[in-house]
Amino acid sequence: MKTYGPKEKTMEKNKILFVDDEPNVLNAYRRQFRKVFTIATAPGGPEGLALLKEEGPFAVVVSDLKMPGMSGIQFLTKVKEQSPDTVRMMLTGYADLQTAIEAVNEGNIFRFLTKPCPPDKLAAAIKEGLRQYNLVIAEKELLEETLRGSIRVLTELLSLLNPDAFGRSSRVKKLVMEIAEKFGLKDRWKLETAAMLSQIGCVILPEDVLKKVYLGKELTEEERQLYDMYPSLGHSLIKHIPRMEEIAEIIAYQEKNYDGTGIPLDQKKGEEIPLGARILKAALDFDSMLSAGFPPDVALARMKKTEEKYDPKILPILETLIAREPSITVYELSLDDLKADMILAEDLYTEDGVLLVSKGQEITWPMLTRLKNFARSKHIRQPVKVIIPTVD
Repeated sequence: MKTYGPKEKTMEKNKILFVDDEPNVLNAYRRQFRKVFTIATAPGGPEGLALLKEEGPFAVVVSDLKMPGMSGIQFLTKVKEQSPDTVRMMLTGYADLQTAIEAVNEGNIFRFLTKPCPPDKLAAAIKEGLRQYNLVIAEKELLEETLRGSIRVLTELLSLLNPDAFGRSSRVKKLVMEIAEKFGLKDRWKLETAAMLSQIGCVILPEDVLKKVYLGKELTEEERQLYDMYPSLGHSLIKHIPRMEEIAEIIAYQEKNYDGTGIPLDQKKGEEIPLGARILKAALDFDSMLSAGFPPDVALARMKKTEEKYDPKILPILETLIAREPSITVYELSLDDLKADMILAEDLYTEDGVLLVSKGQEITWPMLTRLKNFARSKHIRQPVKVIIPTVD
């Protein structure tokens, strides 16, 4: 049962959920706290979890310990899994040291209170819980802003220092996200970020070496050794950024073959390799073949000849995506007519041959601004060829 309307539900951040199997206790909570907090109540653990899913997030959850079917400890442990930022409190009339230790260890309880708990003491504990919740959320928001800023800086640097590498990461990102959607992956932002930063280690590579790689040309032994360093360098560049550890590992293993060969030279193979890295490996190889001039079906056929390199679940997905390739319309536009979301159909150069943006990149507003600013001092070759995918 909830005690707030739909508008309040969407606007109110600091909601409190009380869970108890005794109706009289829940009625007492509503009488005592409805003017102080925005509250909801549930008569048991399963109902509380359903409410958490439908009406959450809740800042604080207060649960009874002894409830039929699902104990308070079991319930709050599930709350921790479903809503890790929610502050969890427990009320019980059966207080003993062992129960308190078990509750704290299994459910990470913020407060353990005994019944009967005076309303002022319970209110004070809830206010402390709200303060704790808001501190956690504020820190999380700050961290997310820092993370977004770090990713933006790294991608902008890559686009300026190495347009070819940035172009490849942009093309690969689209394919990687389509494969991830077929897998039904959660936290797809991590894989999207890994794709966008997959080529960050290429800043060490000479431009001619990178062009040979992207065109599928044979590398010398020295060039191959240099190229093989780029995933580990990318891993090193981003592993110390908060919340980027998993992304860094994906990048470290993006050139690792499913059968365990390739880099890095360790014992991992098959399912031991991060799934994101397995997806990225297939996408990168497919993009390399397209850049070398192979049609999509031929590129896939060549990959199937060395299928031991790839997760066997990925190639069928890739084949499905190729089969529904959208139709393409190519336009020749002036720089002033370019718009965000268009995709470059060919490399964009200055009149004196400097590569600004490589083909396959999606045009963004920051990119447009940068190009127009650049055009004030350097002439850019026009018209610009772009493609606008339209699904039949």
